Amino acid sequence: MRPDPRVGLLQVALAGVLWGTGGLGVQVVREHVPMSVGTISAWRMGIAAVVLVAAVVALRSGGALVRLLRARPGRVVAVGCGTAAYQALYFGAVVSVGVTVATVVSLGLAPVLLTVAESVRDRRPPGADRLLVLVAALTGLVLVSVFAGHGGSTGPHPVLGVVLAVASGSAYALATALGEPLARSTGPLTLTTATTTVGTLALAPFLVTDALRGEVVLTADPVVVATLLYLGVLTMALAYGLLYAGLRTADGSAAVVATLLEPVTAAVVAAVFLGERIGPGGVAGTLLVLAAVAGLGRRSQDAGGPLTPATEPD
Repeated sequence: MRPDPRVGLLQVALAGVLWGTGGLGVQVVREHVPMSVGTISAWRMGIAAVVLVAAVVALRSGGALVRLLRARPGRVVAVGCGTAAYQALYFGAVVSVGVTVATVVSLGLAPVLLTVAESVRDRRPPGADRLLVLVAALTGLVLVSVFAGHGGSTGPHPVLGVVLAVASGSAYALATALGEPLARSTGPLTLTTATTTVGTLALAPFLVTDALRGEVVLTADPVVVATLLYLGVLTMALAYGLLYAGLRTADGSAAVVATLLEPVTAAVVAAVFLGERIGPGGVAGTLLVLAAVAGLGRRSQDAGGPLTPATEPD
């Protein structure tokens, strides 16, 4: 029986929804303790790595993890570092240029880069349906970012922020592209454990540096501890497991478009829990992103199977 790509898109979309709650979690932590976003990111990946390694041990899947690391060590390290870099660069962009520009540039650039890369690889231009979905998704992203409570504010270093956002979007696209062939040949738990552990090692210097500077890196505040656990277990371990499970049947550019549900979810969460107004423009943007994801599902159904080859050279 041929796998249904719509299931993969649903899994990726759910990952995007979980990621969309991460911003609220970071804000909750910083309201209770002055913890840097670098340290929060390090704890988030570290907690996820511990949970995933425990799951691997409990399910006796260590053999698969060892085989993956022996067979594709370079690609695993690249995906893990790309994932860590995307998070760190995105948070840096938000601080430097503001949420609106950082979100539009970072999340908007990734699907464009992947669509172009897939067109070059397949030696043919993207179809009209893919371009329509991409335009609808990016237009919705801009509307959500501008009107959903962010107000178009910018940070103190706009040029640096744009550079960081471009780097963030590029890292996200690269990590997704490199992770796609691994996801098609490796179980989601194994792949998520390997890449998250690598990402933890890549972000650990942020935590160590903050500790040496005397910044807050540890706390007994129950709200902060619970929030960090939520960020690590649900928005990292589970969300990336869903992403890699979805990449088994959905192609990379479609998957990245589906993850644009992240800013939509963030806007809804901010409206519900923080009292921010989405506004008519934000609602229109939300509907456009949802329509784009639905269009991807319809396109996948018509294709009847995976949108890209099951294997690719390293």
